[in-house]
Amino acid sequence: MAPSVERSFTAASTLEEAMAARRQGAVVLAGGTWMMRDPQRGVDLPEAVVALHRIPALSKVEIEPDHVVIGAAVTHAVLGRALHGAAGFEGLVAAAENAANPGIRRVATVGGNLCALDFAAADLAPALLVCEATVELETFEGPKLLGISDFLKDRHALLAEAIVTRIHLRRDLVASAHIRLPLRKAGDYPVAIVSLAVDKDKRCRIAVGSVEPVARRWTTLEQAMRAGQASALDPERAAGLALEHNDFQGRDGREAEGWYRRQVLPPLVKRGVAALLKTGGLA
Repeated sequence: MAPSVERSFTAASTLEEAMAARRQGAVVLAGGTWMMRDPQRGVDLPEAVVALHRIPALSKVEIEPDHVVIGAAVTHAVLGRALHGAAGFEGLVAAAENAANPGIRRVATVGGNLCALDFAAADLAPALLVCEATVELETFEGPKLLGISDFLKDRHALLAEAIVTRIHLRRDLVASAHIRLPLRKAGDYPVAIVSLAVDKDKRCRIAVGSVEPVARRWTTLEQAMRAGQASALDPERAAGLALEHNDFQGRDGREAEGWYRRQVLPPLVKRGVAALLKTGGLA
């Protein structure tokens, strides 16, 4: 019989306590919806964990006239309620309110969603990419701010010695949308995700999740849409440009093959642009 493993659990009440536990090798526990399924993926549970839910500052959503700050321990459900009706954040609200299922949304956190390294289908990542979010981390050397694109690309290395503490958003969007394609409606992971936003300069931002291992901006499509401003927000034209500028390398997975993930992007873009045109900011 295999020897039992002695595990330790720390519920930090301050960020300093959390970082002290990290220095001792503890793994951060947020909502636990990803970590607790490690055994199903053939991964051993960590021997030491540090939970962040008792740190008050990490569970707040601060909404100011020109910016929003989201604590890393804020759940999807709380985020959706806090930003409901906030102009420009329609896509982020949709991402928070439609991810997984109600039970998961009540406990899964913003920070956990961004830090699940092998979870390609995270809803919040593309939604925050089009918000051009800034990620705040607490490192062993002190606080650090990083654009979300850079964070997502480098998070394997960054999270070895850091904790995500807050997400900062500028309030520079007039409308946004979040379109996901699940295999079934009952909480399945989406095959593909397209998030779109229009800023105050009428520039369209587009990000894609679940198609590749890491969510990213669709810059070639953004540039193509800017080349024809008069019809940039026409759903049919946007779908055609999405087909023409599809530069994604689809990942194969149990729920769908890579070619299919790529194939569904143009119709998702069409739906997303149509949703943008229905929002109050572009009416």
